[in-house]
Amino acid sequence: MNLLLKAALRNRRHFTLLIMTFTTLFVLTIANQLEMFSLGILANTGSDFFTLFSPEKNAVDVVSLTDVQARWAEIDTSGTGVITKHDASAFIAQQKAVNPINMAFHYVKENFQLANNVTALVFILVAVAIFKAIWLFASRYSTQLLAIRVSRDLRQQYFEHIQQLPMSFYQQHNIGSLSSRVVGDAGQIASSINSGITNYLQTPFTVITSLVMCFCLSWKLSMVIFFGMPLIVIPIVFLAKRVKRVSRQLQTNQEHFASVLIDFLAGIQTVKIFAMELFSLRKYIEQNNRMAVLESKTAKYGLLTRPILHGITTLCMAGVIIYGLHILGMGVSQLIVFVGLLNLAYEPVKKFADENGNIQRGVVAAERMFEVLNLKPHIEDLPGSVELKDFNDCIEFDHVWFRYQGEWVLKDVSFTVRKGETVAIVGPTGAGKSTIVQLLPRLYEVQQGEIRVDGKPLNLYTQKSLRDIMAFVSQKPFLFFDTVAANIAFGRDFTREQVENAAKRAHAEEFICRLPQKYDTMLAEAGQNLSGGQQQRLAIARALVKNAPILILDEATSALDSLSENRIKNAILNLHGEVTQILIAHRLATIEHADRIIYLERGEKIAEGTREELLKTCEPFRQMWEALYHIEKKAETADPVEV
Repeated sequence: MNLLLKAALRNRRHFTLLIMTFTTLFVLTIANQLEMFSLGILANTGSDFFTLFSPEKNAVDVVSLTDVQARWAEIDTSGTGVITKHDASAFIAQQKAVNPINMAFHYVKENFQLANNVTALVFILVAVAIFKAIWLFASRYSTQLLAIRVSRDLRQQYFEHIQQLPMSFYQQHNIGSLSSRVVGDAGQIASSINSGITNYLQTPFTVITSLVMCFCLSWKLSMVIFFGMPLIVIPIVFLAKRVKRVSRQLQTNQEHFASVLIDFLAGIQTVKIFAMELFSLRKYIEQNNRMAVLESKTAKYGLLTRPILHGITTLCMAGVIIYGLHILGMGVSQLIVFVGLLNLAYEPVKKFADENGNIQRGVVAAERMFEVLNLKPHIEDLPGSVELKDFNDCIEFDHVWFRYQGEWVLKDVSFTVRKGETVAIVGPTGAGKSTIVQLLPRLYEVQQGEIRVDGKPLNLYTQKSLRDIMAFVSQKPFLFFDTVAANIAFGRDFTREQVENAAKRAHAEEFICRLPQKYDTMLAEAGQNLSGGQQQRLAIARALVKNAPILILDEATSALDSLSENRIKNAILNLHGEVTQILIAHRLATIEHADRIIYLERGEKIAEGTREELLKTCEPFRQMWEALYHIEKKAETADPVEV
């Protein structure tokens, strides 16, 4: 419950709403008790014969003529020979052994003249009902409003937080897990806060005040409570632990279930090409059945408590009525109020059992969400970090080492990229090429060595300003569900003219103009209504419109045909000397005009120099160059036209 309160109070603005919720719940409890009291007033007809004339409090079965005559004079104080309801009520109210409820009944009837006024009695009941309805709505609305706002803020805080986490975090968690926590867990926490406020705040207040009033009515009759309460509490405690354990298993399985579904949707083309629908279905069924088993256990434990508690409370109520009516000789009106108050005390406890499963699921959800929210970003701006306004000199890799999952990906790599240069990084798969360009914008942090920009280490600059001077095009472009123009601008305030100019330079305008609404055409999720080459050209246009002084291309032309690649190469050549370019590519056309080429192998820099120098001095580079040259020559003779 502490985690749920922590979640509710992460935003201090919720505190006022929390206080309002407490207030409405407390007033609602008072309204419930007033409702019981008003029913008692309606049922109070004064007193029955045995209550008035019985000589002993518990002797309610037999009254003799002598008993009536002895008591008559005490009741008929005016000596009129007639006893009215007023006389009977006044007599009972004056008895020392009478309870406060009867005194209250008498006071209300006397002061509001309700003895023979049925209209007034009905009016009181209606007024109390309206009063309760108002506060019932207020309490439920305020708790729901609090839950909605908590859920909203948790989703926002969660998203803001994971944006600050390093790339290593996303490699350790799958999309299904992260999306499940931000949507499902935040909603579950909010729902559980709603239940928790009622159970842990309203329930104690209701139980205590109702039981105090029961003791005021009859302490003997209230002793039944001591018998019933332990029988109610024991199953709640017993089943709560099991609900929490199963809930944790269920929510973990939901993550796996979501991951299976997301993997299928993301890889639908591969699944169909390999005709592996049955394989995917088996994985889905396995997780689906597992979740159904856990849901069945949750339902069993959650639903089992209510029937048990209902049986216990029914027996207690029956015992109260029998003992109060036939042994203690309580009036019907008193018994109605007592049973009503006892029901008010029992009902929240029974409801607690119902809601406890929901609370336990919320506790588990809060544990999972705070597991992420409590993670500290490994890469943070240092105190006193400055903004990098522009790139003026050079980028230096000084004996850089980087390790991932215990294996060194880069080993003692050193090189310099000067302003305006075009430097290509080549090497076999797994050589560490992409790692270099991911370390530069601080997506990862180096373990040893140092990377400097304009003579200062990267960590002396703010991350935002460092990334603002770079434009990056990856091998797998990211396009989101929006218009073509919005995908190129990517949240920045570029004019339409700047967007169109960038599209022309990336040779994307030729297919954009064929789209139904051109630049205002909505793209499908992940750009699925475009070919791979078209997606890549939009990504290049996005980089070009940024007009950053450093341009990084990581296999950016891999999805393009030779004609489009040649056009992109010419666009890149036009930037030579103006923009510092770092190119990672296997295709020769992209890197043949680079000022320098760095050859990597197994995380180590093997050679560095111009193409001609490396062809003479670096045998692995020469072999790679010749192999790629023959492959590209063959491809040029039969290069498919890209759509």
